Amino acid sequence: MEMTRRAEMVELDGMTLDREQLRLLIERKATCTISEEAWIRVAKSRNRIEEQVAQGKIIYGVNTGFGKLSDVSIHADDVGQLQLNLLRADAVGVGEPLPTEVVRAMLVLRANALAKGYSGIRTETLQLLIDCINHGIHPIVPSKGSLGASGDLAPLAHLALILVGEGYAEYQGEKMRGAEALARAGLQAVQLGAKEGLALINGTQCMTGVGVVAITEAENLGRAADMAACLTMEALRGIIDAFDAELLATRPHPELEQVAGRIRTWLAGSHRITQQGELRVQDAYSIRCIPQVHGASWQAWGYAEDKIRFEMNATTDNPIVLEDGRVLSGGQFHGQPIALAMDLLKVASAEWANISERRIERLVNPQLSGLSPFLAPNPGLECGLMVAQYAAAALVSENKVLAHPASVDSIPSSANQEDHVSMGTIAARQAREIIGNASRVIAIEMICASQAIYLEQAEAELAPRTRKHLEWVREVIPPLTTDTAISEQIEMLAKAILAEPIF
Repeated sequence: MEMTRRAEMVELDGMTLDREQLRLLIERKATCTISEEAWIRVAKSRNRIEEQVAQGKIIYGVNTGFGKLSDVSIHADDVGQLQLNLLRADAVGVGEPLPTEVVRAMLVLRANALAKGYSGIRTETLQLLIDCINHGIHPIVPSKGSLGASGDLAPLAHLALILVGEGYAEYQGEKMRGAEALARAGLQAVQLGAKEGLALINGTQCMTGVGVVAITEAENLGRAADMAACLTMEALRGIIDAFDAELLATRPHPELEQVAGRIRTWLAGSHRITQQGELRVQDAYSIRCIPQVHGASWQAWGYAEDKIRFEMNATTDNPIVLEDGRVLSGGQFHGQPIALAMDLLKVASAEWANISERRIERLVNPQLSGLSPFLAPNPGLECGLMVAQYAAAALVSENKVLAHPASVDSIPSSANQEDHVSMGTIAARQAREIIGNASRVIAIEMICASQAIYLEQAEAELAPRTRKHLEWVREVIPPLTTDTAISEQIEMLAKAILAEPIF
């Protein structure tokens, strides 16, 4: 159903932005505005900066140089040029551009942070940022080059250059110079005043923008992992006793019971699931320990989601203009809270894939499953899904390398003034890459379980929920009656898994 115009508007106040609102903005289903209260705070903050500059007070980044050059005083006539120079000098990002959804998230998050009223930005500069969001002007932002400490300096500099009519942007499907994008949209570039360049680039909005997209995708991945496990249990006639609520209550981790509760619900009514001792006494860990392993990943996801939620409404600037008029330098820009959260999300997502690959092995290995070797209708003549397990193993192995924590590394910068950095943006990008790999592993498990159910002719015995999901899988890939290239179908399923919570 088409949303009404009123429902399409998201009001930013610097304090209440949530993932659902950001999702609407990222997908361009909404425009945004700044609340009246936030505009008042922004104007007051700007007035405090201008008052202190007029009084000749020395303020870092306003009338001094930056980083190690903070000892250099800047003449009042040059404070605007200082800010423009900062954007130009810091726009040194490299690598492939960040995807549009991440750039759009960065724009919104930066605007929301400025709306808190602690950054000293002018109202006209913030309004232009809002106008870029609403007109769909998306800066071209290289993905690499941020240390994640003094804010995401390089990526945010590329983002901010658009506001002064420089850099590059994507507008209406075309890449063009920033000035041209603004002109086509009927907008005018701004000339920066004191502190504005610093206010635009000191922040964690790149790592948080990547992170909030990754959190949503990981949430969908986790639910898909739970459902894939249900399909595998149907295929292998798994033992349901290991998911007993009273049993699990003896180890009262909430996420553990949440996973088990979902699986009990989704498997309700199945004629394939067995009881302890009916066919065997115990299942392998990759099946019996689904609540414990998946549940631990959900615990880690919850931690990461909590930190992202705080960061979406945080001031990550420096210096910060306080309500009592003081302008204080601190470390609010440091990305460590997000870096650690993203590193944890990396491990959690990798584990969803890790245990899934072991279930894939149980499905394709006839010594473990009792099914047709590699789930081939005519084994020997056909290889079946033998090499699908290879692909899953390769993805899992790649994830193990990517899961190494980025946050444990630090390389000093700015002549050792900035001597501890978070590498949080690297962690966030790696998290999203791991999640993408994991979605492909989960897709392979779904395909293998679907094929096993086909070979067992067990569709009529499935639980209603798993039968419905089986139908969803088979819309993408029907049962294999002979060897078939399925690379495209794996990718299609993986993208669908991450796109929305369909389970």
